[in-house]
Amino acid sequence: MPTFQAAALQEIATRIFEGAGSSPEEARIVSEHLVTANLMGHDSHGVIRIPQYLASVKNGTCVPNAPLEVVQETPATAVLNANWGYGQVAARRAMELAVAKAATQAVSAVGIHHCNHIGRLGAYPPLATAREMIAMVMVNGHGKGHLVAPYGGAEGRLVTNPIAVGIPTAQGEPLLLDVATSVVAEGKVRVKRNRGEPVPEGWLVDANGLPTTDPMALYSSPRGAILPLGGLIAGHKGFGLALVVEVLSGALSRAGCAHPEATRNGNGVFMLVLNIAAFTPVATFKQEVAQLAAYVKSARLMQGFSEILLPGEPEARTRERRAAEGIPVDDETWRQIVAAAKEFGVQVA
Repeated sequence: MPTFQAAALQEIATRIFEGAGSSPEEARIVSEHLVTANLMGHDSHGVIRIPQYLASVKNGTCVPNAPLEVVQETPATAVLNANWGYGQVAARRAMELAVAKAATQAVSAVGIHHCNHIGRLGAYPPLATAREMIAMVMVNGHGKGHLVAPYGGAEGRLVTNPIAVGIPTAQGEPLLLDVATSVVAEGKVRVKRNRGEPVPEGWLVDANGLPTTDPMALYSSPRGAILPLGGLIAGHKGFGLALVVEVLSGALSRAGCAHPEATRNGNGVFMLVLNIAAFTPVATFKQEVAQLAAYVKSARLMQGFSEILLPGEPEARTRERRAAEGIPVDDETWRQIVAAAKEFGVQVA
């Protein structure tokens, strides 16, 4: 299993995307996003996605350097058409627009349609928290990609419909929640498949609706499904959250909600930004958040736990460790990256 320093891996990824037709700036944005996901420990949203993205470029479903168009706009809102460009580029620009609007309007919301996979959602709220704002990002599958079963169902009807929320803190690192509304993100099943490992019990059901630990159940025909957050015990909660994300990301953005006739995978995106200063002094807000964090962390620990970690803390620690030790890339993922790059005339190994 090869290990790369972040800068070296990003340089490789940038060359690959440039070779596939992206401008240097676009290639840098997408590569930086993927490698940062690896740094954070989210290998499911890291360079494992390079072959997927290149396949989309090859078949025409991802358009390098596509323009981002404003379809409808008010002082506080916007609906954007990404014209099937790279999702990371469109989503970054959309969050920058939302932050600019919230600076003058206190609250803003932006939706995106005709947008490819935007990657790790947790990358976008920090663009707002750095400006003393709260941000929420959520996506659906643009109507397609039915991998997650509804609670009580034995086949997929939704995608993992993740949601990320970033909240500024006095410590600098934001409180950063980034979760799927399913038990697990599809990419984490993909990582297990590439590593030849079984998935934990409670992640998947097979095509007959029976529990399975075989990751190939999700990629076979007929395929199985991922369970909603909460699994068989409390999956109605994750299922309910997924429906809310589906409506906000699909109906408001004009991407469309899950339906059987959908033909293209992608992300319908919904972003919400709140300017803290419009509600309360920022220092007062941060003091409240700090008090809350300290109180939560002071709870007596359960057996087997050494500390209570807040959302975002595991990723920050992994980033620090991998920045020093390097990013591991499993052999199968690296083989796929090398093969995909070669199709565009880029030699990386």
